[in-house]
Amino acid sequence: MPKFFVESHQINQKSIHLTSEDAKHIKTVLRAREGEEIILCDGLGTDYLCRVVSLDDGVTAEIISSEICQSEPKTKITLYQGLPKADKMELIIQKCVELGVDRIVAVSTERCIVKLDKKEEKKLERWQKIAEAAAKQSGRGKIPEIAPKVLRFSQALDQAKTLDGAIIPYEKEEDRGIRSFVEGFSGKELGVFIGPEGGFTEDEIQSAQDAGVLPITLGKRILRTETAGMTTIAILLYELG
Repeated sequence: MPKFFVESHQINQKSIHLTSEDAKHIKTVLRAREGEEIILCDGLGTDYLCRVVSLDDGVTAEIISSEICQSEPKTKITLYQGLPKADKMELIIQKCVELGVDRIVAVSTERCIVKLDKKEEKKLERWQKIAEAAAKQSGRGKIPEIAPKVLRFSQALDQAKTLDGAIIPYEKEEDRGIRSFVEGFSGKELGVFIGPEGGFTEDEIQSAQDAGVLPITLGKRILRTETAGMTTIAILLYELG
């Protein structure tokens, strides 16, 4: 069943009124008719089962019932992603949102080749739209946030200190895997650091460890930056239940 996100001000006691692109999509792409049912989400974790009652001046839908969205993970994962080349960030955002990531922060590290500079604002806006589309497609109960600015690695480490824990996949780590980390983790908010194409420098790994970020191994093979984050988040959420 089609799902769309709405703002709280669009929700009345008995109905929800949609305008702009979502209303246009419902009418011209889905070709919805009065009486058809759709799911609308407030972006805060509540889904509304609705029936279309009017297609005039946007779309008005009558609320049939509401319930807490069951697709949101109990553990909130923030992905700190080292800036990759080309359009890899778009793929990373799309797939990690589908998997259940809560927030994505773009990070500038020593081995990052990409420098957004003047393009940063437009890139971040585009990435947020990709996150929203992926959230709709995968039936999420919220739209994961793309952090409003690119952080330096040191800034990302400082931010991660406010979480209940953080990990960083590192090819030289041999003992601690994701399962062993999860066995000792009981928090609700978790950070995951992923390097760019060249990975992290040894100094960055040391800085991460000094900040309380734990190195973990993803196995005997070295994964690409666009694969590592997805793999880590998928295994984490599976192990966390």
